[in-house]
Amino acid sequence: MNSFDVLIIGGGAAGMSCALVLGSAINKPFANDKTIGIIMHQKTSALSSGLFNNVLGLKSGTTGKEILEDGKNQLVETYPHVIQIEKEKVTKIEGESGNFTIITNKNTYAAKTIVVGVGSSNLFNIEGLNQYIEPHQKLPAAKERIQLKNNDHIVTEGIYVIGILAGWRSQFAIACGSGASVATDILTAWNNNNPAMVHDSIS
Repeated sequence: MNSFDVLIIGGGAAGMSCALVLGSAINKPFANDKTIGIIMHQKTSALSSGLFNNVLGLKSGTTGKEILEDGKNQLVETYPHVIQIEKEKVTKIEGESGNFTIITNKNTYAAKTIVVGVGSSNLFNIEGLNQYIEPHQKLPAAKERIQLKNNDHIVTEGIYVIGILAGWRSQFAIACGSGASVATDILTAWNNNNPAMVHDSIS
């Protein structure tokens, strides 16, 4: 059974942003021995039908499909130590912080920390998380979207939720920021709770 220090569930905007920030800490002493994985289930990602003209840094006309593909390639090329798990869907989570078991339709994984970043459809069904479901607080009720109850992205000890499923509005930049924010929270925990961020510079 593959084991991870952190396993991200969902390869949309929030999930890949979280993976990129965590991956970028590879040269930090507190992170260089950490195992990071992301389950790239993208079939229900809201990005699939997106067109982006209003996102800083993205060329107008960029499509969500391009971002999904480019994001996976960016992870592979820049942070190849982040393990991408393709064509699997999580069905059940059990255990506790530091010792979770994640069951998919194909395999079983172990993780110390879990980050959940799948879509906010009311068809959400991951055993072990269903008890945290509530109506989405920032989207129209008619859309029947859900979120997971959380306090600053924390659902329960060792489990974070990001993006729209965390209760944020369905805006690409907001989802990315949510994923990046949780990544820095995890890096801070790895750094003995000393605030941690990763910045690259030209010089």
